[in-house]
Amino acid sequence: MADADTTARAGSDDRATAVAAERTSGRPEKITIIVHSGDFDKMYSAFIIGNGALAMGMEASLYFTFWGLSRLKKGKLDSGPLSKMHMLGLGKAMIKGRMKKRNVRALQDMARDFKELGGKIFACDMTMDIMGVSAEQLEQDLIEEYCAVGTYIKEARESTVTLFI
Repeated sequence: MADADTTARAGSDDRATAVAAERTSGRPEKITIIVHSGDFDKMYSAFIIGNGALAMGMEASLYFTFWGLSRLKKGKLDSGPLSKMHMLGLGKAMIKGRMKKRNVRALQDMARDFKELGGKIFACDMTMDIMGVSAEQLEQDLIEEYCAVGTYIKEARESTVTLFI
């Protein structure tokens, strides 16, 4: 048993060493987020985390797929339901009211901030094919690239943080 524990610790130590080397290599840390959900609150989470990472000097990329991708349609960024406590739309109205009182930026503004700060937004072209979505239907000014899963894998392999929202 001690050998398995030692091996597990060594693997963990190797990863920590690699992350530390990356941090001192002069290359900024990076976060990659898969945006799978189109829920209103989860869209906010993706952009808040992405913008926060950029503000802290990290590189950031958002890979939109399935229901997340549907929110990149023109005028649809904040149109999704809440993930919990939807209450036939009342929950979302209440949350939006509270956000407005606290001067929380609109999703469209957060998305533009993300791009202006250097964030990259990728749109999954396979999801576009499956859902019958054309590039012309999407907010093209936000999208860095229409791509396949290989682009996500490349971004994720270069990242110190990966999230699935």
